[in-house]
Amino acid sequence: MRTVLLVIHILIAFGLVGTILMQRSEGGGLGIGGGGGGGGGMGGLIGNRSTANLLTRVTAILAAAFFITSLGLTLLPSRSEAPRSILDVGAPAAPAAGETPAAPR
Repeated sequence: MRTVLLVIHILIAFGLVGTILMQRSEGGGLGIGGGGGGGGGMGGLIGNRSTANLLTRVTAILAAAFFITSLGLTLLPSRSEAPRSILDVGAPAAPAAGETPAAPR
């Protein structure tokens, strides 16, 4: 179960990186942002606004799935292993009755 969830988590991470890289930069801190003219992203088949809305929604869905799988990977090991207690392991053996422990040197 953990391996399947980990594979799904990695695929979601790659999809999230891909959708983020496909989005148009709105910044402009380096002068390469969304300032001026230019053309039809995504091959011109879909308008710029609808493409941006689609990529924003896909990014949000993938981010939510990434968050859920992260929580699942965190909680899964704690539920699959039984808690270890000192009472379960046992205490060190006590000296037998009638024997006196050796004096420290």
